[in-house]
Amino acid sequence: MKQTLLRLSALFFLVTPFIQIHAQIAKGPLSSDKLVTSEITLNDEVDEIFAAWDTTDSPGAAVAIVKDGAILYKKGYGLANVEYDIPIETSTIFHIASISKQFTVFSILLLEKEGKLSLDDDIRKYIPEVPDFGKTITLKHLATHTSGLRDQWNLLSMAGWRLDDVITKEHVLKLVSKQKELNFNPGDEFAYCNTGFTLLAEVVSRISDMTFADFTKGSIFDPLKMNSTLFYDDHEKIVKNRAYSYYKDSTELKKSVLNYANVGATSLFTTVEDLSLWAMNLSNIKVGDSAILETMNTPAILNNGETFGGALGQFVGKYKGLNEIQHGGADAGFRSYLTRFPDENFSVIVFSNSGELNAGDLAHKVVDVYLKDKLEAEVETIESERPKEDITINEDILSTYIGDFELQPGFIINISENDGKLLAQATGQPQVELNPLSETEFEIVGVEAKIKFISNKGKNIELFKLHQGGQVMDVKRIATFDKSAIRLSHYTGEYFSEELSTSYNFAIVKGKLTARHNRLSDFGLNLSNKDTFSSDSWFFGQVEFIRDSNESVIGCKVSNGRVRNLYFEKIN
Repeated sequence: MKQTLLRLSALFFLVTPFIQIHAQIAKGPLSSDKLVTSEITLNDEVDEIFAAWDTTDSPGAAVAIVKDGAILYKKGYGLANVEYDIPIETSTIFHIASISKQFTVFSILLLEKEGKLSLDDDIRKYIPEVPDFGKTITLKHLATHTSGLRDQWNLLSMAGWRLDDVITKEHVLKLVSKQKELNFNPGDEFAYCNTGFTLLAEVVSRISDMTFADFTKGSIFDPLKMNSTLFYDDHEKIVKNRAYSYYKDSTELKKSVLNYANVGATSLFTTVEDLSLWAMNLSNIKVGDSAILETMNTPAILNNGETFGGALGQFVGKYKGLNEIQHGGADAGFRSYLTRFPDENFSVIVFSNSGELNAGDLAHKVVDVYLKDKLEAEVETIESERPKEDITINEDILSTYIGDFELQPGFIINISENDGKLLAQATGQPQVELNPLSETEFEIVGVEAKIKFISNKGKNIELFKLHQGGQVMDVKRIATFDKSAIRLSHYTGEYFSEELSTSYNFAIVKGKLTARHNRLSDFGLNLSNKDTFSSDSWFFGQVEFIRDSNESVIGCKVSNGRVRNLYFEKIN
């Protein structure tokens, strides 16, 4: 739910002549006038897309555009290191976060090709430290985010870790080994889970008897001449020509520190030039084979027979009528995106070291320029749904939309109204405006998503449908109750989680239930139902208190978007 990919773009340009010219460069000379004119026009279009990041005093981005086995255009914008005024080049090394996952899957499939494992193997065959949950979790479940395992970053945050702490593979494995429940039965659902890819990298390491970084270097990066690429498994390792990441708070630009020493789910260091070689390999195979690529690109199927857009380590779907395979990444202030259009043999790569840059949005704007003639008119279709004049919705109707709605355990979406405008705020996320497309349909401003309220015959609506990422999800109203009958003192005390080896103290501060942890800032809990609270903190989304037969509170279960029902026992 943290995806904010705004794919609407009006930047179109005829690209066929330019692509043909580049395809012929290696074959012999062409008219210099025709070549320069075509290149300048398209390059200017791309530069305009990145104009806001083409500065000499702030972080920025790097882009590479690949077509038919060649780089059409590449450029850096802004600074790789703001403190020393070092500019971003196309040879600048970025941490690219979750794009790492497709390399982890590829490594597993290389070993499967050698007969050393099967995607259908139980993870406990290779990592017996993973608890026996009474249900088989296969390597394929891990590679498709369908394992049911809780996410490592959410768990670490709940345990009191900061995400700029040094976090090693050992830390993650120990945390996984103490888990007692799954979020759901393996294969029943899709829920994005970084834990699975840390485990897959460890499988590669144990089978190959070398570090994951060494395996990928010898099996992938060296053969493809990706000479500036590595998995960064040592937070103290010096990497020349690397970018550092930044973010803006309310007053100034700040460093966004990253100290990860774990690999598989993240921690790939590379350049846009090197990742272009990887994109080329996925269309003109030098490492791997067609069977591996077909497996990677095939959508996963849930136990109920449905698909959800996820393949192995990447996502497959349509963009304006064209087949697309893509994945983005976000860690600290790094943002990255790789999108591939296999039928067009075309790829776009965007890396950034600014937390404010939307890499997916900019990548798709580049796609809009280069593939203009092949794209369906998605922008015009969406615009045609909008009325030509502003919509004014009766206040009585708006009032039926207001309230708290639950997408999944621990993930609450609050709908409110201010001066005739609807606003939405999801757990742990900033408030966003809802722009009306009709009396019941609203687009979420700044997010490629829509909300459709389901009429309830003039009464408060009980359900809305969230359209996002190719999915339509039911979001149900949380039942109202008498808040005045709730005594906050019932919930105060010390609560301990054996799974996280950590405790929280709940106390009443200025009339509000407040959570305290010895490593974290205090945060508030907001009453949303009897014995149920939402949180001001993203990793403590929903707290459901548990009572015994005497109605005494004995513990609580905490959920957020990627962790469900983690138990804390009341010990004091």
